[in-house]
Amino acid sequence: MSQLPDLESLRLLVLVGDAGSLSSAAAQLGLAQPSASKRLSMLERKLGLVLVDRTRRGSQLTDAGRAVAGWAQRVQQEMEGLLTGAEALRTKRDAELRVAASMTVAECLVPGWIGELRRTRPELYIGLQVTNSEHVPELLRSGAADLGFVESPLAPTGLTACQVACDRLLVVVPPGHPWTRRRRPLGIAELAAAPLVLRERGSGTRETLDQALRKAGVGEPLPLLELGSATAVRNAVIAGTGPAVISELAVRADLADGRLLPVEVEGIELRRVLRAVWATGRTLVGPAAELLAVTRRRGKKG
Repeated sequence: MSQLPDLESLRLLVLVGDAGSLSSAAAQLGLAQPSASKRLSMLERKLGLVLVDRTRRGSQLTDAGRAVAGWAQRVQQEMEGLLTGAEALRTKRDAELRVAASMTVAECLVPGWIGELRRTRPELYIGLQVTNSEHVPELLRSGAADLGFVESPLAPTGLTACQVACDRLLVVVPPGHPWTRRRRPLGIAELAAAPLVLRERGSGTRETLDQALRKAGVGEPLPLLELGSATAVRNAVIAGTGPAVISELAVRADLADGRLLPVEVEGIELRRVLRAVWATGRTLVGPAAELLAVTRRRGKKG
């Protein structure tokens, strides 16, 4: 590729995936639809991929488009981190609380926790790094974060950990999928043999699934598509790409609205503990201790 994709085109692609409409995505960016269409066409030429299926009923991402959109979301998050860091350098303002959180926890729980903390500490400046469960311990051990949150099956070694919430993984499909017509639960071997939309290796969600399948003696899952966030996985399933195993936290609204349907599976345990972690030997004080207290209060409320 002679040129790198521009960030606005990647942002447009992500919005098309979320909205299922080029016109809606263009409106959110303040673009005329012809200009937005031209941007997507240029992006497709740069990448050498067909990213969007344009029909009279709307614009849907192709399988390649969903994969690129998942990576694009991570690029956007990294860019936001870059801009936040640059702003801190310009103003010489250091984060009073540095938090590192795995993807699902960051998407579904951290905003509520931070919102509650800031209601009592509106002046508090919080720096949040979003990564996967595998990398959170590295940030804590290096001193780049004060407090972390992970969703991996086991607590990271060499760190102090405490439970802050519970979660479970669900097998989900869109309405009309053949699994919704089953009269009996899906067997564990059937799940392991089916091509699935999965989170990337290193994520807590993927680690939980891999460990559960190994414990059941059926080997590793069969990837149809591997994506970098729960949101990207959710969008792919809604679009009909294939079944997925995903956190219940990430799809509660979709289950309530009927956009996704759960599939019962027998012979596998997919419940997990979500943990706060911090450097062993360090006593949490100040904002870090206050945020941990918020998570515990919310955890007791369910």
